[in-house]
Amino acid sequence: MGRCLLLAARAGSRTSPNPMVGAIVAKGARVIAQAWHRRAGAAHAEAAALSRAGRAARGSTLYVNLEPCCHYGRTPPCVDAIIAAGVRRVVCAHRDPFPLVNGRGFTALKRSGVRVDTGLLRDKAMRLNERYLTFVTRRRPFVTVKAAMTLDGRIATAGGDSRWISSARSRIEAHRMRATHDAVMIGVNTALADDPRLTVRLAAVGAGRERSRGADRGPLRVVLDSRLRLGAKARLLRGARKSHRGGVIIYTGPAASRPRAASLERAGAVVVRVRADAAGRVDIGSALRDLARRGVTSVLIEGGGELIGSALEARVVDKVTLFIAPLIVGGHGAIPVAGGRGARKLRQGIDLTEMTVRRSGPDLLVEGYVTGVKR
Repeated sequence: MGRCLLLAARAGSRTSPNPMVGAIVAKGARVIAQAWHRRAGAAHAEAAALSRAGRAARGSTLYVNLEPCCHYGRTPPCVDAIIAAGVRRVVCAHRDPFPLVNGRGFTALKRSGVRVDTGLLRDKAMRLNERYLTFVTRRRPFVTVKAAMTLDGRIATAGGDSRWISSARSRIEAHRMRATHDAVMIGVNTALADDPRLTVRLAAVGAGRERSRGADRGPLRVVLDSRLRLGAKARLLRGARKSHRGGVIIYTGPAASRPRAASLERAGAVVVRVRADAAGRVDIGSALRDLARRGVTSVLIEGGGELIGSALEARVVDKVTLFIAPLIVGGHGAIPVAGGRGARKLRQGIDLTEMTVRRSGPDLLVEGYVTGVKR
């Protein structure tokens, strides 16, 4: 099963919105065939492994990290392939909560005389597919907050200077994170202050400087802009395509200017009106639900502080990733990593668990999962 997880992880985000799945056909300790789901629309791991095994699959044990599908999608049901191959036993990490599966795959196998054992490395398997599971069970993308901050918790000075708080190595890591997410999200204040491109530029580091290797299409770029203050000449709109990858979606409030919306749409953006929260800002929960309807399973929130604060207050953040630079800026007007109202008492703060800390050049990379996330 551990090998199944390693195989599944090879696909990375290419399977989105599908899960990452690995499969091994074995007899005793002898591996006959193995495969993984390589990308959305390609053969599922079970079907690919069984195809490679051929007749040798009869009487075998199939190891797979997620319940085999039992419905027609872009590919035929894996359950049918397992039964037809004559597999004797299926060992699976956990059930697939997708409504068209959700235990039905196991039931179909058992009815056909296939022994089914579940639960092996369940927690590790669920962590591997945390984005898919959040997408299916909570009907929203898995949300990660990423920020670069100083030792005193600031993402910019009082004058707005923020380039660069983190090191070149940390910025490369941040671009790698972008490359593995379906969408990257910022607030309009960050869009206006930094005028970012939000593309993926995996850079090489040499002589203390970044050298761009060019930009790929990158993730879907998302801006929360309640009054449509973003201009049509913003850099993130350059080359925007009205498609999942490389496109731009601007979420705005119901009362935003229609001429401004038309101007942004002519520049290549998709403007979506959602309800406003009590403060008149774009309701982030509504924006996330709309992204889920568009097939987005993961969102990387990159700032600014007000958006991060509102996302934390709304309890829609699943994971926090902070690059902490060995720098102190001080000052009452310096911008904190999380704005908004904040907690009045310590017990109202955001608790993190499964914390990890590692070096990223001269910086520290701190990661943790948020407890008590809203479903």
